[in-house]
Amino acid sequence: MKALTQILTEKLSAAFEACGYSAELGTVVTSDRPDLCQFQCNGAFAGAKLYKKAPRMIAQEAANKLADDDSFAKIEVVGAGFINMDVSDKLLLSYVKDVLSDENLGIPQAEKPETIVLDYGGPNVAKPLHIGHLRSAVIGESLKRLAAATGRKTIADVHLGDWGLQIGLVIAELKERHPDWECFKEGFDPASFSGMPLTVDELNEVYPFASAKSKENDEFKAKAKAVTAELQKGAPAYIALWKEIIKISVADIKSNYDKLNVSFDYWYGESDAEKFVPELLDILNSKGLMYESQGAMVVDVAEDSDKVTIPPVIIKKSDDSNIYATTDLATIIQRTKEWKPDMIWYVVDSRQSLHFTQVFRCAKKANIVSDECSLEHLGFGTMNGTDGKPYKTREGGVMRLEVLYDMVYDYAKGMVDKSTHSAEEDKADIARRVAVAAIKFGDLINHRAKDYIFDLDKFMAAEGKTGSFLLYSVARVNSILNKTGGSDCFDSAEIYSDSERAMLLGIAMSGEAFGLAFRDRAPNIVCENAYKLAELFAKFYHENHIVDEPDENKKRAWINICAAVKTMLEKHLDILGIETVELF
Repeated sequence: MKALTQILTEKLSAAFEACGYSAELGTVVTSDRPDLCQFQCNGAFAGAKLYKKAPRMIAQEAANKLADDDSFAKIEVVGAGFINMDVSDKLLLSYVKDVLSDENLGIPQAEKPETIVLDYGGPNVAKPLHIGHLRSAVIGESLKRLAAATGRKTIADVHLGDWGLQIGLVIAELKERHPDWECFKEGFDPASFSGMPLTVDELNEVYPFASAKSKENDEFKAKAKAVTAELQKGAPAYIALWKEIIKISVADIKSNYDKLNVSFDYWYGESDAEKFVPELLDILNSKGLMYESQGAMVVDVAEDSDKVTIPPVIIKKSDDSNIYATTDLATIIQRTKEWKPDMIWYVVDSRQSLHFTQVFRCAKKANIVSDECSLEHLGFGTMNGTDGKPYKTREGGVMRLEVLYDMVYDYAKGMVDKSTHSAEEDKADIARRVAVAAIKFGDLINHRAKDYIFDLDKFMAAEGKTGSFLLYSVARVNSILNKTGGSDCFDSAEIYSDSERAMLLGIAMSGEAFGLAFRDRAPNIVCENAYKLAELFAKFYHENHIVDEPDENKKRAWINICAAVKTMLEKHLDILGIETVELF
């Protein structure tokens, strides 16, 4: 459906055109002075340059054409030539009714079919998720949901780190600890392999131990490299053990993502892209792009317009091994072949911007991906502690993601346990939802490119820009609807107060907020709009005694508004990956 500003733009454009001016002057935007008007059109200023005429005169001519249009409660020219407008209650009510009956709730839909592949998560096998994985998961999940809400097909790929020296280190250490395991014995038969007694706790402990050991023990490091080489050549015993490691590790990783309502369509890893590396090398060689430099094989990706030096991208190291760029380019080949995407979004730390610049340029230069396919690095800042430095444990180490979640959950459970509104059997689930809302909203309310401070007391506050406030707002609406019987359809014919009008306008304009959030790849815009709606509802709620209102027409209209704001808030929160609660 059309955005409200588009409807108004069409009216203003027709008015300008009827006066002999360009229709392009009629663009309508939301007012930057909501205390003066709801919408404004500033096209007369551009018209003054084109037609050598005072902007106020041009604006007045256009406004006069709409003087009798019942879509407007007010249309007036102010200042040097601004056209200020308020829409009529009739148009506003009609538009909100259309929004609520629209299956997309007024969210602008893609003009043509598009497929977006989202690369977010990036966990490593045999390593526990830590807080460095939080932002990628939370932002990526929200962007996936936002893109899907605009009618685009989305494909989410976790892109596991499951290949390379880290796996060699783990297997080498396990071999030293458990030489009696079936997979380490002579005559190993993978067909009869029944697994081994490896727990996720031991697996998560092995890698950091083995990594530290390799830095002090050259002999062990050499063993790990040899294991890695054998694994990548397909040694049956190592492949069997590697598969078991992946199975155990992925189950643990999934359980952590599940707690945060984060999911992926594909759990492909670097190993899945390995078979596309020969094709990558053939392409780069056939096009004469790859050459030897200091023993490594590289491709130049610098451009004349660069203001900073962009070094060549390394495809093969001097020891003939692959690096991240090799894998990422091979992965692009894989994704292009399998999914034929129109866009590929990489939700990865902003500090990787040079890497992605190199990879994207190489992919385009080699025609690995078509010119029509957009490659975007949607970088993000760091989550910091109150000291302004990257968030750490009390001991100064990197905090595991499950520890962070448990800390927030315990805080939320303490709050929920004090509630007299919820049944005891529901409190654990409510606490989980409150915890996830606190973590996600506290992250997403910030523009993804910015660093932010993780402040648990602030994130759990019942007032302000917090997930708790949003959940509380929905719960308050639920309480009203439960007491009044709710509303089956929006059929209001009158608006009784300014707070109603502001609430309805907020609902009417939400689709445009979603459209802007998609355009800018910015979930914080969804957060801001959700908070705005919750604030508008709080004002409306405090000004009107909805449940006890004796006037049935007013009460019906107010219940309609409650149902409408619930629907719209739940849509916002769903796109943010936040589940609501019935009571709080």
